Amino acid sequence: MDYHWPAFPAAAGDALRRSAAVSVPYLLCALAFWFLWEQLSYLRKKGPLPGPPFVVPFLGSALPMILNPTRFWARQAALARDLGVSTNFLVGRFVVFVRSTELSHKVFANVRPDAFHLIGHPFGKKLFGEHNLIYLFDQQHRDLRRRIAPNFTPRALSAYIDIQQSVIGTHIRRWLALAAASPGPIPLRLLCRDLNLETSQTVFAGPYLAPAARVQFNRDYNLFNVGLMALPFDLPGFAFRRARLAVSRLIQTLSATVALSKSRIRSGAEPTCLIDFWMQDALREIAEAEAAGAPPPPESNDCEIGGHLFDFLFAAQDASTSSLLWAVAALDAHPDVLARVRAEVSALWSPDSGLPITADQIRQMRYTEAVAREVVRYRPPATMVPHIAGEPFRLTEWYTVPKGAIVFPSVYESSFQGFPEPERFDPERFFSEERAEDRVYRRNFLAFGAGPHQCVGQRYAINHLVLFVALFVSLVDFRRHRADGCDDIAYVPTIVPRDDCTVYLARLMSRAPSS
Repeated sequence: MDYHWPAFPAAAGDALRRSAAVSVPYLLCALAFWFLWEQLSYLRKKGPLPGPPFVVPFLGSALPMILNPTRFWARQAALARDLGVSTNFLVGRFVVFVRSTELSHKVFANVRPDAFHLIGHPFGKKLFGEHNLIYLFDQQHRDLRRRIAPNFTPRALSAYIDIQQSVIGTHIRRWLALAAASPGPIPLRLLCRDLNLETSQTVFAGPYLAPAARVQFNRDYNLFNVGLMALPFDLPGFAFRRARLAVSRLIQTLSATVALSKSRIRSGAEPTCLIDFWMQDALREIAEAEAAGAPPPPESNDCEIGGHLFDFLFAAQDASTSSLLWAVAALDAHPDVLARVRAEVSALWSPDSGLPITADQIRQMRYTEAVAREVVRYRPPATMVPHIAGEPFRLTEWYTVPKGAIVFPSVYESSFQGFPEPERFDPERFFSEERAEDRVYRRNFLAFGAGPHQCVGQRYAINHLVLFVALFVSLVDFRRHRADGCDDIAYVPTIVPRDDCTVYLARLMSRAPSS
């Protein structure tokens, strides 16, 4: 049978073409007006601050930032050198970059509903959800920090030390086996990432993550990491959407560990990981509320705690990877520092003893801790801490940050202000009692933030770095594979050496501590 499509009247086609021809100029005029309005809005918000005189519509400087973030942020810092602040425009958002240490403190000290909102990422609420530790204010935030304080007591930190060095020792043995099997330089970035991911999973969730859950956890966290550096297009097929969905799955996985921990602690078991220490006090508060006929305390259900566990993971994971890599790079570049660290560690502990490093021995490794702190000062992992202005905020006598602006206090730039010879890697500034730079210039040491949202786990982070350095220098003979630009900064999203810290590895000692 033949099918005949009805003919489209020529007159109707002509009318459609005439309509399109008439509407095109109006559309072009509307676009031109929008571009002009966006440009004028940017210039009005920019005011007297340095920044680009013209911005690309909608995208702004997003492409230069993604293609070469190191160059982009270095230019923002250079523009801010005189006034302490500079501006730009990213994906429809006005941006204020803060180089001045004192102005950064002003931002950190004014995290409240009518001033600045800590966001962790320029589009963090889309990724992490609205209910998140970093988005809480005032009494709600103070109450939650009080509830998580037991996670970082000396007793808890001592328990974590045993877990941390077991995981670190296991991974170092794998690295040495890899180096022995395939002679040649090895990039450490992904190896350190895997080490830290297993450490975080084991310290935070302990025995509650099954092997299959860990594999899926690693996949999802990798999707999340990729999405952090992608354009924020929340559409199917885009990295940002995959990251957002991965975060939901990660929080579900962590929420399940909370339920398992509650059950175990209720049975009278002793805490062995972070979630156990948290649940000890949480269960006591829940029981007291039930006895009084009151509703459960806030931030105590499995899903809420699972979300906050993810916050800890996000804060610890990539930052620790960055610090481990820069520690290896700094020790290779400064043989005198490496020799002092090895001497201090060997005087207190030997891998041939077969015993783990104790919390008391870590406290005695004062020079090694000074090295760890100098690594964090010299290369702070998260170079900026983004906030959003909830309301117009008078940052200086001559400039008010407009509502909705994304404000980037630069902890990296603060690390190179105040300190004598800040471009020099010098652990003595944190070790010498005469110099006492850790006290004199403490306002410039902002790697862990400041104000009400200062990092609650900074002692845990320093312990982790000290443990890694102590084990690495005791077990590994290493040499950097040097190439032009290997020490340049790359964003992934925390900062790492551009060559991923590629090194030659060989066994230094015959034994590693047993896991």
